[in-house]
Amino acid sequence: MRSLTLATTLGLAALITAAPALAQTAATAQVKSGDGKDMGVIALTEAPHGVLLKLELKGLTPGWHAVHFHEKGDCGTPDFKSAGAHVHTTAQVVHGLLNPDANDNGDLPNIFANADGSATAEIYSTLVSLKGAGGRPALLDADGSAIVVHASPDDHKSQPIGGAGARAACGVIK
Repeated sequence: MRSLTLATTLGLAALITAAPALAQTAATAQVKSGDGKDMGVIALTEAPHGVLLKLELKGLTPGWHAVHFHEKGDCGTPDFKSAGAHVHTTAQVVHGLLNPDANDNGDLPNIFANADGSATAEIYSTLVSLKGAGGRPALLDADGSAIVVHASPDDHKSQPIGGAGARAACGVIK
């Protein structure tokens, strides 16, 4: 009985030690405004069938904002156009989570910024992966990817970006 207890204790200790490694964030994006001001961080964790994002942002205009994955890991220009278009798998891209013909893998739900400009959310996307799992586009591919927060909300239907407006903040996924 004693050796079973010791083996069980050692097994539990191994699981407890391994648990933080399993739950570790696989990538992050430090989000900046066009003038380089820190606006927070987005942590990304690979899940079996997608990516879980944890957003902790500040300095946004109060209200709803579109969030999209963009195809290049480049937030180098103040308008963030250097991040390219949305992440997608086909040449002909149809935008919108509510569009039955959509194939834009960069689409994400909107986030809401409180009166103080802060926004905290968890979002799950089955449309991408960090490294290409399941045939989904890889966010950590050769030219990287970025997460862009837009000035306005996404209506999830209109082309090309759901009426989301200007790119207000950007973070390179690393």
